[in-house]
Amino acid sequence: MPNSALQSPPWDVHRLPRAEGKVFLVTGANAGIGYFVAEQLAATGATVVLGSRDRAKAAAAIAAIGARVPGARLRHLPLDLADPASVEASAGALRPERLDAVVLNAGIALDDPPRRTAGSGHELMFATNHLGHFALTARLAPLLLATPGSRIVTTGSFAAKSERLDLADLQSARGYRPKRAYARSKLAQMLFAVELDRRLRAAGSATLSVLTHPGGALDALTPARPPLHGRTPGERLSRLPLGLVVQGKDAAAWPAVRAVLDTGVHGGPVLWSPRVFGLRGEPRPEPLWEHLADKATAAWLWEASCELAGCEPVFSIG
Repeated sequence: MPNSALQSPPWDVHRLPRAEGKVFLVTGANAGIGYFVAEQLAATGATVVLGSRDRAKAAAAIAAIGARVPGARLRHLPLDLADPASVEASAGALRPERLDAVVLNAGIALDDPPRRTAGSGHELMFATNHLGHFALTARLAPLLLATPGSRIVTTGSFAAKSERLDLADLQSARGYRPKRAYARSKLAQMLFAVELDRRLRAAGSATLSVLTHPGGALDALTPARPPLHGRTPGERLSRLPLGLVVQGKDAAAWPAVRAVLDTGVHGGPVLWSPRVFGLRGEPRPEPLWEHLADKATAAWLWEASCELAGCEPVFSIG
């Protein structure tokens, strides 16, 4: 890739452009990195839709954002990514006049066996982290296509960097290990974003697929947002040395926020990640990890996902 493709104009994470009149959907916006993506986008004047399956947690997140962003335009969209019926119903219930960006951020990470499945029968992490977002993108495609300059922003994970898909066992039915299954589900999500970018550009669509990853993020380095998240002075002080290596979840939201707002962000084989070793700092573009550029695997995964999800994102023109 030419070096010029990785150059980007200056960006100030603390002085975001205004976005009044725009509508952004953030999945998993009731906690963690997704919450801070929603909070930062709300401060631009845009309408931010919080996709979450838990109404109480979504209400708490909306209250927390409203306390920090007076006049914030916020709404909750009930959404369970592991349930295909919920994904279809949620996409139908969204119904704004426009959708300028969807941030595919939600995800679950299970720590212990045994292997769990969603109601659809699919392995739970694969169903939530990848298939649910794949299906949501397919359901939202007409609305995104109708909105000039719309974007699909996918939040990846550093956990996927050292993992590879087992094409004969996509859903970890054999030798189940939770951390490996999580990493593979995030790798599938990232490969989807890259393949979606190829298909959008081939179709001549103005909609962008932008891939990001948040770097390393710790709760102890994250600003308090009661009642969602708190920290004691002792916790903060004990984790200060780690701030040289990783960051809080507020900073981990920066790559996705830039991918949504920056007019200098374009499609292509680029990963937007933190500046310092991909772990902390302001977001910048870098070349794709080598296995993310595997076109054959990405194309195979796309077809398999179409079959498993029972739908396909289509952004063809005309």
